[in-house]
Amino acid sequence: MSWSKLKQNLESFLSPALQGRVEYRATSYRYLPDKAGSCYIAVDKKNVFNMSDRTTLIKWYQAELEIKNDSGIQIPISNEEIEVLRKETKGLVPEDRLLVIARSRKLSELAKELLSAQSSLSKSNFIVVANKFLSTPLEESLESNDILMNILALVDRRLGKKRILNMAEKIKLKHPIVQYFYAIRLSKL
Repeated sequence: MSWSKLKQNLESFLSPALQGRVEYRATSYRYLPDKAGSCYIAVDKKNVFNMSDRTTLIKWYQAELEIKNDSGIQIPISNEEIEVLRKETKGLVPEDRLLVIARSRKLSELAKELLSAQSSLSKSNFIVVANKFLSTPLEESLESNDILMNILALVDRRLGKKRILNMAEKIKLKHPIVQYFYAIRLSKL
């Protein structure tokens, strides 16, 4: 599918509140056939998401330690997770330490997922992922580990107000760029 047709399809799925604000853009190099063009997403005429560019407005993590030390990441810990830890430690660890251990474990897991998603995103092709999004149900796109699939699903007009509001906890576990687009969509409800 040509870029213009793909762009038209993607924009037809944009939420009415975001039309004109969110744009899909591409650059190509006419005289350099071996040099691939790049695709990016702009919000209010500012490039906020370019898969290969680390200078965008959103933080890209370089290491697991950065994710663990990021105070902006809030991890919800359930009582069931605390109970599992309590059984593992046979009740020998104080309550406040159980919470720290559970948070640390979840952060390690999240860090691995985020770094994996980032690395696959920088290697992926925007056009391939966008075509996959157009042929995938919205629910699968939201649950996907692919950052770009999450973004395209969040700005989709088929995503209703109730579902957006119910996603708040899940979004906290996603990459900052996904949280950014969630905040944009939430502000336009």
